[in-house]
Amino acid sequence: MSMQVGGGDDDMMVEMNTTPLIDVMLVLLIMFIITIPVQTHAVKMNMPVGPSTPQTKQPEINRIDVDFDGTIGWNGAIVTDAELLAKLAEVAAMPDQAEVHLRPNKLVSYKVVAHVMASAQRLGVTKIGLIGNEQFMN
Repeated sequence: MSMQVGGGDDDMMVEMNTTPLIDVMLVLLIMFIITIPVQTHAVKMNMPVGPSTPQTKQPEINRIDVDFDGTIGWNGAIVTDAELLAKLAEVAAMPDQAEVHLRPNKLVSYKVVAHVMASAQRLGVTKIGLIGNEQFMN
């Protein structure tokens, strides 16, 4: 009878040891996270450079009122569509444009207000704004 020394199994271990691989991957992941630049959610703005002069005079304001039935008023006087276009063209031709405040009535059709805004944009009026929006809260 013979005596067996060592393991009786002649099979070799063929599995790869993955522990060092996982350690290296974790170290690389941590290094990547540390070195990545921090992203800030900011909006890039072109700000004026140099000394700025404060505005001393109040800007001229023209008010366009649109009544519930579609009649258009310019600074309190009722105007036709052709007169409105002429007045908007005058404002657009100014080197320092006057502000145009558009105040529609709560009951007016959107089509009339959109027509006034589109006419102002087409003629080159850049300082236009809607006022009186608190009436639409309810």
